[in-house]
Amino acid sequence: MSAKVLVSGSSGLVGSALIPALRKNNYEVTRLVHGSASAPNQVSWNPVKPVRPETVSGFEAVVHLAGESIMGRWTEAKKLRIRESRVSGSRHLAEALARTAVRSRVLISASAIGYYGDRGDEILREDSSPGVGFLSEVCRGWESACAPAAEAGIRTVQIRTGVVLSSDGGALAKMLTPFRLGVGGKIGSGRQWWSWVSLQDLVGIILHALKTDSVRGPVNAVAPNPARNAEFTRVLGKVLSRPTIFPMPAFAARLALGEMADELLLASQRVEPAKLKASGYVFQQPELQAALEAMLKKR
Repeated sequence: MSAKVLVSGSSGLVGSALIPALRKNNYEVTRLVHGSASAPNQVSWNPVKPVRPETVSGFEAVVHLAGESIMGRWTEAKKLRIRESRVSGSRHLAEALARTAVRSRVLISASAIGYYGDRGDEILREDSSPGVGFLSEVCRGWESACAPAAEAGIRTVQIRTGVVLSSDGGALAKMLTPFRLGVGGKIGSGRQWWSWVSLQDLVGIILHALKTDSVRGPVNAVAPNPARNAEFTRVLGKVLSRPTIFPMPAFAARLALGEMADELLLASQRVEPAKLKASGYVFQQPELQAALEAMLKKR
């Protein structure tokens, strides 16, 4: 008999890749959808409103990926949507799961390495202190919002995701066009560490967390070999067979993207997947060049 899994954010970049992988691994998937449910395998919710416990009862596992995209200029209204969609949504879901008649075994919730803020060359593990800035504040609230589920005895995992390598969405997808046109280059000094993970491995990490009882709390979902931005740029140009001689100065990044540039593109986060290593997860794509080649060959 297949295990029943409830997934929010199922139409996003990660959710779209995760759903078929779950089914391949003999999970029965129900989607938690914003708005009206239009199919038998869907459950309706509104992240900013309390969730009725009976609607999320009886699932062995819940994977919570929903949240407003962080891409785009961070106006005050955008920042509010980013914060509320994650913090309120996670809290409402966790509170409902804590009160269900048939309690879930595990809750896996998305988070991000933005938790650590801009940390230079410091090696960051799951027990490292939080940083400062908007994303760090959001991630702290996002993770804390899962507390009601953990206090009710549900194994709770917060997946701190790095830069996801996918040509279908996220930061890398937006970089591909200028790089393919030969006008890509390093951003700012290029010395900032970018901790990345392939989409294939991110799906693998979620599956590993579902199955591995020892995995709990925050988990750094990044490959074991982070790269400085200049190296990331060089390797991407090599894979695309394009020059990378047009750097984007920090001031230009800030002019184009505002606060998002400082926290996403210019911040340095040298993150180690310590818990994944300790729990026996084997990365499918641990090296940047091979990961980019595998991804871009599919296009």
